[in-house]
Amino acid sequence: VNVGCVPKKVMWNTAVHAEFIHDHADYGFETPGIKFNWRTIKDKRDAYVRRLNEIYENNLKKAHIDIIRGYGKFTADPKPTIEVNGKKYTAPHILIATGGRPAVPPDSEIPGASLGMTSDGFFDLEELPRRSVIVGAGYIAVEIAGILSTLGSKSSLLIRHDKVV
Repeated sequence: VNVGCVPKKVMWNTAVHAEFIHDHADYGFETPGIKFNWRTIKDKRDAYVRRLNEIYENNLKKAHIDIIRGYGKFTADPKPTIEVNGKKYTAPHILIATGGRPAVPPDSEIPGASLGMTSDGFFDLEELPRRSVIVGAGYIAVEIAGILSTLGSKSSLLIRHDKVV
């Protein structure tokens, strides 16, 4: 929700609008002077994600579900028990929502890796980059390359190939 599906769909829809604008003249619409403002869509997208987070959290509270934030581990207790930050919690049902974080290889493994950003960093960009290089061939890389390119970043998509064919 925070750095995946929802904000990516907002950015995808932004790119769709940009693509429609590119075609307006072909349909008789005169659209001189249209400018894209990255800051506007970033602020609106981020506010939308925050609002969704509040809605989700309120729905959990209404359902009498406790949210416990921290690092947890299951214990050896006979009943289902988890310990979070030194405190034990027992319940018939325990959900551990681990989330995820992308891994960046060290520069010793891939020289210059620390100069890049992960797909999560895409949502932190404060402005549309003039040029971008997206490494990968998965759907996230292809979508981000398409979004950036459509919005005006000169984009390149690099894919790895282990051997020459």
